[in-house]
Amino acid sequence: MAEQGFCKAKVGGSNPLSGSMKITLCGSMYFAREMLETKKNLEEIGHEAIVPSTVYDCLKNPELNMDLEYCFKNNVQKEHFNSIAESDAILILNYDKNLIKGYIGGAVLMEMAVAQHLNKKIFLLYPPPKVEDLRYSVEIQLAKPIILNGNLNLIG
Repeated sequence: MAEQGFCKAKVGGSNPLSGSMKITLCGSMYFAREMLETKKNLEEIGHEAIVPSTVYDCLKNPELNMDLEYCFKNNVQKEHFNSIAESDAILILNYDKNLIKGYIGGAVLMEMAVAQHLNKKIFLLYPPPKVEDLRYSVEIQLAKPIILNGNLNLIG
């Protein structure tokens, strides 16, 4: 797996848009550690953050998200879609992966669609991938996500 380096999200200070939100985190489970760190950072600035229930298993074995038996047994998609429905927003942790800047995989694209259909705010931690790098980048942009450029304080 060829992955590029991680960028740390900026936290701290006051939220200029104020207001606490319930936010479901979405992203590749290869970034389970960063997902838990982001959850902690969001909670420190007053938000409630939800991570997939499988995040701790994926810390130990990031390949689990590709194991169909495991995903069916844990009802991974439906559970996460339900979390999105119960949230005010989703935050997509689109770190660089597979040599693509701002990578968003197929499962996360589906989660974006659920959020868009339910009129939830959609935040991207970083700008979306370029169309020449990821064909469905157009669909990502059509969801009109709010780009945070790594700054969690812009959530509101």
